[in-house]
Amino acid sequence: MVKITKEAALEYHETGRPGKIEVKPTKPYHTQTDLSLAYSPGVAYPCLEIQKNPDDVYKYTDKGNLVAVISNGTAVLGLGDIGAMSGKPVMEGKGLLFKIYGGIDVFDIEVDEKDPEKFCEAVEKIAPTFGGINLEDIKAPECFYIEERLKKTLDIPVMHDDQHGTAIVSAAGLKNALEVAGKDIAKVRIVVNGAGAAAISCTKLYVALGARKENIVMLDSKGVITSDRPNLTPQKALFATDRRDVHTLAEAIVGADVFVGLSKGNVLTQDMVRRMNENPVVFALANPVPEISYEDAMAARPDVLMSTGRSDYPNQINNVMVFPYIFRGALDVHAKAINEEMKLAAVEAVAELAKQPVPDIVNEVYHVNDLQFGSKYFIPKPVDPRLITEVSAAVAQAAIESGVARTCITNWKEYKEHLRQLLGQETKLTRTIHATAAMHPQRVVFAEGGHPTMMKAAVQAKQEGICQPILLGNVDRLHRLATRLKLDLTDIEIVDMRADKEQGRRATYAKHLAEKRARQGYTFEEAYDKMYERNYFGMSMVEKGDADAFITGLYTKYSNTIKVAKEVIGIRKGFNTFGTMHILNTKRGVYFIADTLINRHPDENVLYDIARLSAHSVKFFNEEPVIAMVSYSNFGTDEIGSPAKVHAAVEQLQNEFPDLAIDGEMQVNFAFNKELRDSKYPFTRLKGKDVNTLVFPNMSSANGSYKLLQALDPDAEIIGPIQMGLNKPIHFTDFESSVRDVINITAVAVIDAYVDKLKNKM
Repeated sequence: MVKITKEAALEYHETGRPGKIEVKPTKPYHTQTDLSLAYSPGVAYPCLEIQKNPDDVYKYTDKGNLVAVISNGTAVLGLGDIGAMSGKPVMEGKGLLFKIYGGIDVFDIEVDEKDPEKFCEAVEKIAPTFGGINLEDIKAPECFYIEERLKKTLDIPVMHDDQHGTAIVSAAGLKNALEVAGKDIAKVRIVVNGAGAAAISCTKLYVALGARKENIVMLDSKGVITSDRPNLTPQKALFATDRRDVHTLAEAIVGADVFVGLSKGNVLTQDMVRRMNENPVVFALANPVPEISYEDAMAARPDVLMSTGRSDYPNQINNVMVFPYIFRGALDVHAKAINEEMKLAAVEAVAELAKQPVPDIVNEVYHVNDLQFGSKYFIPKPVDPRLITEVSAAVAQAAIESGVARTCITNWKEYKEHLRQLLGQETKLTRTIHATAAMHPQRVVFAEGGHPTMMKAAVQAKQEGICQPILLGNVDRLHRLATRLKLDLTDIEIVDMRADKEQGRRATYAKHLAEKRARQGYTFEEAYDKMYERNYFGMSMVEKGDADAFITGLYTKYSNTIKVAKEVIGIRKGFNTFGTMHILNTKRGVYFIADTLINRHPDENVLYDIARLSAHSVKFFNEEPVIAMVSYSNFGTDEIGSPAKVHAAVEQLQNEFPDLAIDGEMQVNFAFNKELRDSKYPFTRLKGKDVNTLVFPNMSSANGSYKLLQALDPDAEIIGPIQMGLNKPIHFTDFESSVRDVINITAVAVIDAYVDKLKNKM
């Protein structure tokens, strides 16, 4: 776990703009008209509509995506009653988590009031502003009264996350841990050490899942809570035991199946763990020091199923896995409350997610390859991108079915797609590419079959129905790697181009290549030797029809791959070069950037070809190309160097293709700002059009531009490099490519191959 120093934390909060959150406009505000619409006089119209129909507030304002994080600072983290203002950094942090995980806007509100009645009155007065209320860091027992009262008096979701967030995650964890242990929740004996807000809420949820009260022993700072103890709060009385034979934790733990700690560090000893039943479940959730360390618990009992609140050990109980998504689902149906049905739906969704195959992004974050349901993984990781779709949808559906939703969702597939798009996990462009590929899966050869990234991508692409993979490499080595990565290679073809049994195919490919390149000095013997190389062999498979597309590049230098592609596949008829394009999918729109990898120092003839290839490629993605050929000058203001080459290419293109929306040379700011461009250069063929394609004067500027944009906007989706101009679907990756990058290229290659087949049939 990273050590956090006081100095680093203070610098983090102070540097730049103080604090962690800000408010940003969501509508245009640059002109006088914009401001008149945003405020007076235009704002009066939505006000009057809301007066006529109060539910229209969700239509015309941010209420439906706005949550208040409210605290009085009486129980801030482990710091205790530090006051409302002192707790503000925590509330801002909670707002940040709401935004990054759930896409939810937050105002943090610190109320300097300890009297529960007055606190509730303050919250009730401001409630019309919000679509939901998240109560935070309020001490027990006042937090119970405050939440219950506000749930009764307000018609929006109210949740005290310290209670219910931890309860939902731990309940999902307990459900799965008991399944791994082979135990029935109705029969297990449970010890809960702690009787605060979180402990009470957790135990209530365990009972809702089927645990029996008579099998539960709860302890507070005085020991076991027994029914004969005087002056019990209603919450503690709910779980007071009638047993008289246990008074201490050491006595209560004997023969127990489950220990849940929501108390303080180092109170559970190794000896106590040894006295538990077989396959004990230990949730030591005190933070940062758990009731027993992971190492001590495992040393005491190798059969223990262990959870903590820490991220550096397996099975972390972290309420960030649920609170953004519970509110997300509740807000999206304009719910009037968060009820028990919605909480139980969240429990089931989290529990079920742990049983599904783990996304590669989760493995990459935790530097592992073996996460699968079992003792070391029975709770999803907080970074799992599927949480927002599965938990939010489950909560929204429960809200509808239990009658607290004001509006209904009918298309759940579309709703989940919206959630993925909300956080940039998936975009319409990517979904369209993948869906199209899945409709027409093709045989795709993966050159570096022994590279972990390539193998994972191939297996996942097959699982998604995008392609039928063919891996190049040694069969035994690839199976050993698959075993280590826990990947299933069933029904995936492996071709060892160096094996003796491939002699005939090598000879066939070599004969074809030697005949094709005879005038370039090729002999059969030289071609046969080259067929031991993965790029020559794999591309020849596509060339001869033994496969439909080819993916390469994780190991190989581009210069070598380009040479092989030209020799084996060749350039499309009517062109003298080929190139590559990257697609940038940004919040502003989708942009196509060329040529990013192939042509280092193009002359005007190469630029002419790149622009034509770019137009074809943009149309391939069902977009109408609007092309700006960029340089450092505008429309002939510089008559030497790259501007002159671009200028000449544009002139030829405009003469030969009068209907093509293309112009230049121009600077990038004129390409993107059509008002500036059209006013200064009214003659441009791009007048009134938004540019979606940029052709750069050389590879350095194109490559540097897309990588700069990628670095400046980490939320931008990059797809590429996409090959333009070869005779067959040969596509490239690079050593930086992730599994998802390779899958995206694979989907493009599949569509390319399918389109190629359609052309050949015509």
